[in-house]
Amino acid sequence: MNLLAFFLAFALSLSATSIVRWLAQRMKIVDVPTVAPERKIHARPVPLLGGVAIFLAFFAVVGIFSQYPNGVTGPHILPKYLVGMLAAALVLMIGGALDDKLRLPPTVQILFPIAATLIVIASGIGIRLITNPLGGVIDLTSVNLPVFSWHGTPYYVTLWADVFTFAWLMGMMYTTKFLDGLDGLVAGITTIGSLAVFILSVRPPVLQPETARLALILAGAAAGFLIWNWHPARVFLGEGGSLLTGFLLGTLAIVAGSKVATALLIMGIPILDVVWVIVRRVFIEHRSPFRSADRKHLHFRLLDVGFSHRGAVVFLYLLTAVFSATTLVFRGVQKLMALIVLTLVMLALGTLLVVFSQRRGRDRHSVGP
Repeated sequence: MNLLAFFLAFALSLSATSIVRWLAQRMKIVDVPTVAPERKIHARPVPLLGGVAIFLAFFAVVGIFSQYPNGVTGPHILPKYLVGMLAAALVLMIGGALDDKLRLPPTVQILFPIAATLIVIASGIGIRLITNPLGGVIDLTSVNLPVFSWHGTPYYVTLWADVFTFAWLMGMMYTTKFLDGLDGLVAGITTIGSLAVFILSVRPPVLQPETARLALILAGAAAGFLIWNWHPARVFLGEGGSLLTGFLLGTLAIVAGSKVATALLIMGIPILDVVWVIVRRVFIEHRSPFRSADRKHLHFRLLDVGFSHRGAVVFLYLLTAVFSATTLVFRGVQKLMALIVLTLVMLALGTLLVVFSQRRGRDRHSVGP
C-alpha cells in the first residue's frame, strides 16, 4: 500500500506538471531571466506554477487513501487536520499564482503564508510538547486564553504552542522559498526529507503508519516534479510551490509527534543558510531580509567556486542525506550533538566558500587581456 501511494503520487505529479507547464506558457506566467538577473542562471524564459502539480498530486492521493480505513487518518492525523492542510495549501497556491503573474511586493506576498499558518493552527495542528534532549519534555500548553464559545464549547488560543507552531511553519516555508535558487534543489531535498520522515515513522518507537504514508505521498509528488525540474529545468516551482514544500515538510514534522529536532537535522543546511542570510542583511547590510535578492546563498557560493549546476545540487543532496540519516539512529542528547556538529559544518563550509570565491574573483581580475 505504501509503494502504491508513492508511485501514484509520482505518476500524477509527473503528468500534472506537463499540463501545468503548458498552462503557464499559455498564460505567460514565466520566469524571465532579465528580471532580477543577479539571481538568474537560466538564459531563456521558464514556466512557473510547478508547485500546483505537487499540490494536485499530493492532495489527490491523500483524498483517495482517506477513503480507506487506516489510509492516511488515524490517532495522529485526524480528518480535520487534512482539511486544514488542504485549505492552507490552497491559500498558498492562490497567493503563489498571483505573485508569479503580478510580482507582488513582499509586504503582500507574506500575507498568504501567514494566513495558511493560521488556518493550520485553527484546524488543531500544533506543537504542544518538545522533547528536552537532556531529559523530560517542555510543555507548551500551560497558557490557554479563551477566545469564544460555540454551543457551550469554549475555544482557546494555546499561547506558547500556537506561537511556536506559527514561527516554525513560517520558518520552514521561507527556508524552502530562499533555497529555491538552483534547478531541482528544493524538489530533491523535499524528496529526501520526506523519505527520512517515512523511515522514521515506520520504525519503533514512533510507529505511525498514517504519518509514514503521508510522507511517502509527498516524496512521490516531489520526485515526479523533479523529473521536469532537473537541470536544465523545463518548469519552476514558482512562489506557491517553493512555500508549499516547506509548509508540508513542517506540518509533517508536527503531526509525526513534534519531531522538530528531526526536521532541523533534515533541513539543517538550508535553515542555517537562511538564518545567516537574514542576520547578514539585517545586522550587517541594514536592509530588509525579504528584499533585494542576491547570490550570497550557499548554493550560489558553490557555483562561484567552480561547482557545476548539477554538481552543486548533488553535493547539497548528499549533505542533506547524511544529516537525515542521523535522525534514524540518534536519540535525545545525540540529536543535540548532531545539531551542534551540523552548525559547525555549515560555518566551516560557508567560510571556505567565501574565501575561495573571493580568491577566484581576485584571480580573474588579475588576468590580463
